[in-house]
Amino acid sequence: MDKFTAEKRSSIMSSVRSKNTKPEMYVRSVLHNNGLRFRLHRKDLPGSPDIVLTKFETVIFVNGCFWHGHDCSKGRRPASNLDFWNEKLDQNLRRDEENHEALREMGWHVIIIWECEVVSATEKIVKKLKRTKPP
Repeated sequence: MDKFTAEKRSSIMSSVRSKNTKPEMYVRSVLHNNGLRFRLHRKDLPGSPDIVLTKFETVIFVNGCFWHGHDCSKGRRPASNLDFWNEKLDQNLRRDEENHEALREMGWHVIIIWECEVVSATEKIVKKLKRTKPP
């Protein structure tokens, strides 16, 4: 059973952002400070990636652990309303995989940064991109 009323839960869920989240803003800041330029949320690409590094043919998704099913403490599924949440989160996982596969078929490199690993993953990506010569 949910500890919030339906109205309160609706209010909480409607405040969850899909763009310009704190983890995404952090990644963008680090990339920009390292001289890497990018585009945001390109709607013409499958899944509208959070960050698009055209020069490197690379897209970055900054995923929330809960919403995208990461295997960490933040990615645990709720204990209440199981049918709803399992269907919702499984659908998210299927959609993500379809979008990632479509991007790969288009020639893009797909990078996923999880919210719980945002700092360490971003540093690794910057180092890798700086060593890589754009195509």
